[in-house]
Amino acid sequence: MAPGTVKAVSDALVEVDVAEVGEVDPRWELESFARSLLAKSPATARAYASDLAAFARWAERGGHDSPAAVPRLVLRRYLAFLGTRRYARASIARKAAALRAYFSWCRRHGIVSEDPARQLSAPRTASRLPRVLSHSELETLLDNPAVRPAGDDGAVAVALRDTAVLELLYAAGLRVAELCALDLAGVDLAARTVMVRGKGNKERRLPIHEGCAEALARWLSVGRPLLATRESPKEAVFLKRRGHRLDPREVRRVLDRRSPVPTHPHALRHSFATHLLDGGADLRVVQELLGHSSLQTTQVYTHVSKERLLSVHAATHPRA
Repeated sequence: MAPGTVKAVSDALVEVDVAEVGEVDPRWELESFARSLLAKSPATARAYASDLAAFARWAERGGHDSPAAVPRLVLRRYLAFLGTRRYARASIARKAAALRAYFSWCRRHGIVSEDPARQLSAPRTASRLPRVLSHSELETLLDNPAVRPAGDDGAVAVALRDTAVLELLYAAGLRVAELCALDLAGVDLAARTVMVRGKGNKERRLPIHEGCAEALARWLSVGRPLLATRESPKEAVFLKRRGHRLDPREVRRVLDRRSPVPTHPHALRHSFATHLLDGGADLRVVQELLGHSSLQTTQVYTHVSKERLLSVHAATHPRA
């Protein structure tokens, strides 16, 4: 794993280690478990560490003060308890995955003699088609940037950055975390490509169109120097207004400012994939571009595309 990735995971776990792990019995070994998560993305590692800290506190209130004291029935009761607290099914499924990972780790390290979470089931998440932006919505989002206030260098820089961010999310179908982690060494404007590190620490080189390359060039040559400070990470492509590396929360704010309809940054990735398939792209090519390890993950976009075709047919065919 790259040193930068290790540091990112470590930084993401600091708050969990101090604020939550320290509140439970040391026999849970949660700090050691957190350090074992370096192969996960920073977001997943932090979520798992937080989920396990919450479970340990809940278990201790019921008299189960260490992983060795937790039977399978307690795990099932915990998932049922989460359901009564109206957690989303996707959240409960993630917490169940965290419990499986944790107790498997405990078993390998001799902390428990048997794994009570083995084959622990979680509620199935609802199958929900991703939202796809219409072409008119994308035109409004990408072709009509916000007015750049004269004389305010910070506002000019932010406007240039926002345009480059939106162009790149749609041009390359990036995950938000991939965009935020993008480094200058991964941008080749001459070749019109970007190199990103996705899930599983896998790198992929992606093509971008001319308009996206031009937006990136304007941001890098004009906007970025206006926001960069001595403390700014020299390798980061995108910066926040105070010079720190751009984060997913700020990307969501970009969409809030610029989108004509309420949406989420990931909708641009969904739109990228769906529009490629609508245009006749091969499913395996789209899989490679998205960085999916399984073709089955990519196939959801074929369903989206079919839905769109049926909708257009129903709305436009005289006999429909």
